Amino acid sequence: MSEVKSGLEGVVVARTKLSDVIGDVGRLIYSGYDIHDLAPHASIEEVAYMLWHGCLPTRPQLDEFVRDLLNRRGLPFQVMELIRSTPQQAHPMAVLRTAVSGLALGDAEADDISHDSNLRKAADLTAKLPTIVAAIDRNRKGLEPLAPRNDLDHAANFLYMLHGREPDELEARAMNLYLVLLADHGFNASTFSARVTASTLADLYSAIASAIGTLKGPAHGGATQAAMEQLFAVGDVEKVEGWFDDARAQGRRLMGMGHREYKAADPRARHLRQMAAELAKQTDPKWFKIAEKLEQLARQDPYFVERNLYANVDFYSAPMLYALGIDPDLYAAVFAMSRIVGWTAHLLEQYADNRLIRPRAEYTGPMDLHWTPLDQRE
Repeated sequence: MSEVKSGLEGVVVARTKLSDVIGDVGRLIYSGYDIHDLAPHASIEEVAYMLWHGCLPTRPQLDEFVRDLLNRRGLPFQVMELIRSTPQQAHPMAVLRTAVSGLALGDAEADDISHDSNLRKAADLTAKLPTIVAAIDRNRKGLEPLAPRNDLDHAANFLYMLHGREPDELEARAMNLYLVLLADHGFNASTFSARVTASTLADLYSAIASAIGTLKGPAHGGATQAAMEQLFAVGDVEKVEGWFDDARAQGRRLMGMGHREYKAADPRARHLRQMAAELAKQTDPKWFKIAEKLEQLARQDPYFVERNLYANVDFYSAPMLYALGIDPDLYAAVFAMSRIVGWTAHLLEQYADNRLIRPRAEYTGPMDLHWTPLDQRE
């Protein structure tokens, strides 16, 4: 009998050239580049080009790539009307999932899974998701969605469409950093679900809808919102120690601490912490200070030290995104805006060398039962 690996932990199911999570030493690699090299230098547009094409773009290539994304930002009328028609209380991820399906309905090549067609869809979705997410948020607040601006880059344009004002340089840099850091991360749950869908030769939109549905879960994309709600629960820097002691005594989980893959510090958290600290200087510093104090207490606690539990990507994403004026229940949708780059790169890779993903399960139910007629059953 084969050994059962619950959750497929440690099971290698495919080869990829896109990203490598080296959890025991806390490294993250995109297409050969360390995330510490990319984080302070790369734009999300450069990362998207690299993951889709296998190399960083030259200046002419990047200029052409950016122009193409700019021209794809607008939404079809039917999709915008679909967003307007959704209930205000609907979860943003549910609306996002529906909007992606709406884009598929208007695409005459939706079922074409050739490389060129999928590359075009990847650019289309990457360009349009920020427009969709901003429209979802404004619509539910009774505000008119804003058209994208072609004089702003990918990150800055999203913040403009969300808030109706052009972000300052630090805000735009913070948004770009977040998009770069979360663009890909190995065979995480949503990426895996997208590849499973694609392995059936379903269309790319269906695979992305699968990924969005997976990311919606509180154990995946919803974790950042939970981390922010934790900061709200603490409420004040002076209450951190008491809250932490109560949480430990009651065995409550500290959201944003620990990661399935990393047994060392999450390399993304370092950059998010630094950026959250910078933003805190020009906004309300309270939430960053609470997070910082919580991390300090956790790293002094034997429970976290012995288990190699460090602040993960969600821990400092939460106060950073909040400082950018993004509501916590929108965090997962903003995560999808970043991860669409990695999802589509993985789908290009899956379609190029496809095999139906069909794992086995160990049956643990009864055996050798016999049929009993309906009127004889007790």
